[in-house]
Amino acid sequence: MTEIKKIITGVDEVVFPQHGDDRGELVAIEGMKDVDFDIKRIYYVFATGSNAIRGKHAHKDIKQVLLCVRGSCDILVDNGRDRKTVKLNQPNKGLYIHGFIWRELMNFTEDAVVLAVVDKSYDKDDYIFDYGLVK
Repeated sequence: MTEIKKIITGVDEVVFPQHGDDRGELVAIEGMKDVDFDIKRIYYVFATGSNAIRGKHAHKDIKQVLLCVRGSCDILVDNGRDRKTVKLNQPNKGLYIHGFIWRELMNFTEDAVVLAVVDKSYDKDDYIFDYGLVK
């Protein structure tokens, strides 16, 4: 069963069950079972420099889970009232982020791979790049 812990309003830490044996580990994420949405899009970020900052935006109406499936990175989340930085460094632990949450991804290790599981297809009009609109 997926474990959920509130980080700030609009952001939850999620820990997905691992299944493994002497052949290795596996994490499965199913829409409407392990996350409370149908999965419409998956993307991943890799080969990011350690000084790079990714994200720097919010969304109007999106649900997504970010997982660092290899290496580690920090994710700053801000709902306009509360702000928290979370280190992701376990492939089964992620952040479930709802709309209108500012996010910045930083401090990537050289081998970091960040996977996003999203409830909507890409829509450039859903992005908010002005931090002042989130506050």
